[in-house]
Amino acid sequence: MKIFVQSIDYRLWKIILEGPQFPTTTGADGVVSLKGEASWTKEDRKKVELNAKAINLLNCAISFEEYRRVSRCTIAKEIWDKLQVTHEGTILVKKTRIDMLNREYEMFSMKEGESIDDLFKIFNIIINGLDAMGITYPKYVLVRRILRSLTKEWEIKAIVIFESSGLDSMKYDDLRENLLAF
Repeated sequence: MKIFVQSIDYRLWKIILEGPQFPTTTGADGVVSLKGEASWTKEDRKKVELNAKAINLLNCAISFEEYRRVSRCTIAKEIWDKLQVTHEGTILVKKTRIDMLNREYEMFSMKEGESIDDLFKIFNIIINGLDAMGITYPKYVLVRRILRSLTKEWEIKAIVIFESSGLDSMKYDDLRENLLAF
């Protein structure tokens, strides 16, 4: 979603994350209040329009079921926050998911009779989940993790790759191709 919104207008993404800047005025008593629409400047209108565009973009990008959850929201940030809690959960839920994904990552190993394609498919699900939670591993760490997870049947090939001089510069996809070729 982030890349989609940013590709349309980067300012929309800022409004979704930080909230809009509605036109305000400060009275003689120091009290800040919303400006009346009649006194908006051209710049004020642009700020309000960006929030409306962000709301429209989010509403168009979600399913009808999700729309029902957020249809009463009047600010793009409010919609985004509600969607985040719905899909990622609270901070506690997010931490629990991270712990579960980390455990899956640490315990990951190839099963007997499993194909290389299946191995990479399952591993990709785990690392994509971690990426979505903000945890990323360098490519060389992923390459080493895959090699350590292979069964005995792949031990010789794994040793040859481990001992090759270019292991730290090997790309994740190159490892997959190398193992498929074997």
